[in-house]
Amino acid sequence: MKVVVNARNGARDFECEPGEKILHAGLRSGVELPYECATGTCGTCKARLLSGRAESQWSEAPGRRYFKSEADLLLCQSVARADCALEVGGMLKPREPGATAPRALGGVVRACRRLTHDVVAVDLDIDEPLDFDAGQFALVSVPGIAGARAYSMVNFDRRAERLSFVVKKKPGGAVSNWLFGDGVNGISLGLVAPLGHATFHPDVRKHVLCIAGGSGVAGMMSILSLACQAGHFASWDGHVFFGVRTARDAFFFDELDAFRARYPARLSVTVALSDEDVPASLAGAYPEFAFARGFVHAVAGERMAGRFADVRAYVAGPPPMVDASLRLLLREARLPPADIRYDKFS
Repeated sequence: MKVVVNARNGARDFECEPGEKILHAGLRSGVELPYECATGTCGTCKARLLSGRAESQWSEAPGRRYFKSEADLLLCQSVARADCALEVGGMLKPREPGATAPRALGGVVRACRRLTHDVVAVDLDIDEPLDFDAGQFALVSVPGIAGARAYSMVNFDRRAERLSFVVKKKPGGAVSNWLFGDGVNGISLGLVAPLGHATFHPDVRKHVLCIAGGSGVAGMMSILSLACQAGHFASWDGHVFFGVRTARDAFFFDELDAFRARYPARLSVTVALSDEDVPASLAGAYPEFAFARGFVHAVAGERMAGRFADVRAYVAGPPPMVDASLRLLLREARLPPADIRYDKFS
């Protein structure tokens, strides 16, 4: 099916395979359609059907709350059933140079281990090598469970044959509860990757600021991995702010300390605990970290005051934390939007 998308800066067209989501088809074809979560929750990929026929695969998607017309649809949840003409509200931006177009591929669970009481690390062997940018994510589909879930890659490798994720257990979360069960290893999953705009490129000559909450640290690990590989912190500062509720919720501290140890003069790690005072045992175990009580965006704003010049910021975590961080970066730090990278999942 042929899909034509009209935007403020012109029109683009592409072909959809039978049963393929319109968003996936457009991105695969090089048309940078608007999106954030790509899972039906944020509403960023809202479009209006001008002609033709399209069908939603998730009639209860939370992103539908932003609809103003019966002709509105979510590109990430809709399949073209005939040739279609659509309209999006903004502009179609050009794809970043060197970016890899997302595609469908398969993966097999090869390792699944608990990091905390409610966070699990998952490794997938994929059926063909994949290039992706540090900070990007994949849509993961589990057989028998409706809908795809967005998870950021923890690792960074060119021509990667294995993807690593962290998943937080959510009340009623079908996929997260499945991952915390037995018999997960060896199960085949579906993926669409790579996706996401919160990407780090070493040729951008700026200081790096990472603000992460909980499992949002996943993409930051990929960014730090590439930045360390490329020697970025030999010339530029790195500031990592990682927020968790309590010491019981802490993970990846050893890995973060290893990154910090490679560039001790320029890479710093600050941990914010929102729900309890910092235990002396935790601070003693990681003497090179800074610790604070409070919400991570507030701690970052206080510690970074007066140091936002030449900074590119990366934000990931629960939507309220991301929203608060964006207000900080735009209103108080006055960073230009081009220097704020984030992907907001829920």
